[in-house]
Amino acid sequence: MIPDERLSEATLVNLPPTVARPTYDRACTRIGIVHLGVGAFHRAHQAAYLDALLEDAPEWAICGVSLRNPDVRDALRPQDGLYTLSLMDGGPSLRVIGALREVLCATDEREAVLARLANPDVRLLMLTVTEKGYCLADDGLDLAHADIAHDLATPEAPVSAIGYVVAGLARRRALGLPAYTVLSCDNLADNGGRLQRATVQYARGVDPALADWIDTHASFPRSMVDSITPATDAALRARVDTALGLHDAWPVQREPYTQWVVEDRFCNGRPPFERVGVLLSGDIAGHDRAKLKLLNAAHSSLAYLGILMGEETVADAMRQPLLAGFVERLMREAIAPTLDAVAGLAPDAYISAILARFRNPDIRHLLSQIAWDGSQKLPVRIFGTLRDAHAAGRPIDGLCLPVAAWLLFVRRQARAGIVLVDPMDVALREIGRACTGDAALDVDRFLALDAVFGSLAQTPAVVAELGHAYARLDADAGIADALRCGTEGGCA
Repeated sequence: MIPDERLSEATLVNLPPTVARPTYDRACTRIGIVHLGVGAFHRAHQAAYLDALLEDAPEWAICGVSLRNPDVRDALRPQDGLYTLSLMDGGPSLRVIGALREVLCATDEREAVLARLANPDVRLLMLTVTEKGYCLADDGLDLAHADIAHDLATPEAPVSAIGYVVAGLARRRALGLPAYTVLSCDNLADNGGRLQRATVQYARGVDPALADWIDTHASFPRSMVDSITPATDAALRARVDTALGLHDAWPVQREPYTQWVVEDRFCNGRPPFERVGVLLSGDIAGHDRAKLKLLNAAHSSLAYLGILMGEETVADAMRQPLLAGFVERLMREAIAPTLDAVAGLAPDAYISAILARFRNPDIRHLLSQIAWDGSQKLPVRIFGTLRDAHAAGRPIDGLCLPVAAWLLFVRRQARAGIVLVDPMDVALREIGRACTGDAALDVDRFLALDAVFGSLAQTPAVVAELGHAYARLDADAGIADALRCGTEGGCA
């Protein structure tokens, strides 16, 4: 049953003591940040970090902007921007976040958004709009995108994220105000660099002098973010309402683990991020590589091997001792030695944190979902490490095992007539249906996909080890035997 009273400034005093709430006077805060894309990830991640700063740095409150859909605004405005964050740690623990002092929707509040961007107090513009929200093509802007074409024709009435970035900067330049920093918090490689190039390219189509001013005066730091944030569902809403004794129209939830790495390159001041655990680093690419090679490679390994074992979720797979042990050895013995040193990253501690995340029973991360797009994921998650290990003369059997598991996964899906969620679905299923169980021949069929395997298909040691791994996994008791690889003598 939905409580009669709603979460708001007036009802904060009614919260039970078990629910954390802002420790600062919200009325004394000032909006110094505009954030485009005020979805669940932003509210569970960046807004939570900034909420922890506002007692000592009250000038960094947030104006959250939805570019399209008014639902978040309509849910949170009656709550004075307050909402509940639930940490999925077995409790769960609940905390009311107060960092959002204003919530707007650009579709019917465009002028309010542009006025806020031109406010002298605003010194930072952040974005979580997903990769497609940047309207990119290759390393630049997709000039054929309908939103970009619209904005270039009517730059004073933007609809795209890039259009708003530039429109706000244009107003500041006209007013003689300094530029703001533009910080992408989306998971795409070189996010700050790509955003800067797209922004300047777009601005050049509006006003070349404006483009030069932006290129000279604005800054676009790179960043990396990480935390699993499941969608808000009815169970979360009911749980939060019961715990609060108040109705929260849109709570959010995430795992306890969270990571935010930011390049310290700001043009107009910045929040004291380091006080709340944000890592300021000049090597965002190094952190990205570590995440890709350790976290993402381990995820894919769990997915394909776990599915072959009949498991459903990451936590289920981690309850299989042989599989959990294999994944840990893979990260510590096969992958970590191939990483370059990254300032601020301790590989052993990072691996331990990853394993703890994988074991969290509150996070139902489906293996079937992680298994999507294997032809695109494995080349960047595992193949590079495999090449590096082989070039260094290190054992490669452990690294070949998840790749062989993917081949078997494809074969089994194809034989069952199940469409793969993969851009190479047709070619992969054709190969899968042609497979006979002869390891050498089956592996050769897959290796003929040059767009996937490239030079690995011409590396005899890799070809041979893939065949061995495929044969071990395909044997009657092969998965268990294959996973024991490494318990004696190493599996790197």
